[in-house]
Amino acid sequence: MTVPLPEKLKDIATAHQAIKAEIGKVIVGQEEVIDQVLIAILARGHCLLLGVPGLAKTLLVRSLGGVLDLAFNRIQFTPDLMPSDITGTEILDEESGSTRRNLRFVPGPVFTNLLLADEINRTPPKTQAALLEAMQENVVTTGGKTFPIPQPFFVLATQNPIEQEGTYPLPEAQLDRFMFLVRMDYPRRGEEVQILRQTTANREVTLTRMVDGAALIGLQRCVREIPVSDHVLSYCIDLVRNTRPAEPGAPDFVKANLAYGAGPRAGQYLILAAKASAALEGRLNVSCADVRRNAHAVLTHRIACNFHATGDGIDATQIIDRLLKHVPEPDSAGI
Repeated sequence: MTVPLPEKLKDIATAHQAIKAEIGKVIVGQEEVIDQVLIAILARGHCLLLGVPGLAKTLLVRSLGGVLDLAFNRIQFTPDLMPSDITGTEILDEESGSTRRNLRFVPGPVFTNLLLADEINRTPPKTQAALLEAMQENVVTTGGKTFPIPQPFFVLATQNPIEQEGTYPLPEAQLDRFMFLVRMDYPRRGEEVQILRQTTANREVTLTRMVDGAALIGLQRCVREIPVSDHVLSYCIDLVRNTRPAEPGAPDFVKANLAYGAGPRAGQYLILAAKASAALEGRLNVSCADVRRNAHAVLTHRIACNFHATGDGIDATQIIDRLLKHVPEPDSAGI
């Protein structure tokens, strides 16, 4: 018997609250960040967590790995990390009692369901790029052979601010593979008191595994079944196209301050994020408000401020704030 879509969405909303409650046993606060990570996972996207050391970025991903019944691997990115340390390597096998030798591929840590790329910007771009094919195509090609990565597959990466010592900017192509750039900020005072109380006592927490791989794939398919109106689609298109300085009709503050804008992948992720946002609340209707809610996480790392903006102290966040005020919801009659 086929389960109606509204019933499936109720299951997603229930699972969402249960997962947040379980992660809340370990992570204090950061509810919006947890929501954004779950949105990315439901939308089959990868997530980049940005923040200074000590904000529990790694602990959040580890906790998520403990709640989801998925294979989990962690890679600590360092300046001497090699691409083969991520994707795997070929070794030479010798048959006992024979002169025959065969090359055998030994899979690297990328062959998992949930991959924590810890401090991804502490390794040079050559090694960062080892993840590109895996993140986009869900395969690894080596020695002329292609090896599929188990599904579902997500990369949750942590990144320290670029201004810190020993960090490398992520290439634009690498950044574009991440659905979300999520900024983690300092906790509020009350939350920090609770953090100190919990982490300085003899306290052991066992997380309950809530959702396995097969169930998660079903939830992802459910999210993509949610219909989106032409009204919301048009709003997404207008929002993305207005980030491009060369686009006719782009606002003057975009032409003056941006070197380049977001590509079509931004529009895809805005729609998927809006669908997942509605699903987490058990809603069948996707609104322009769902798009605006996720606009910063989708667009911030896909637009580049020029020297003029940098000199004036203008950043991508401010540009997106102005865009959200500038771009109106389309008139239904004109769609």
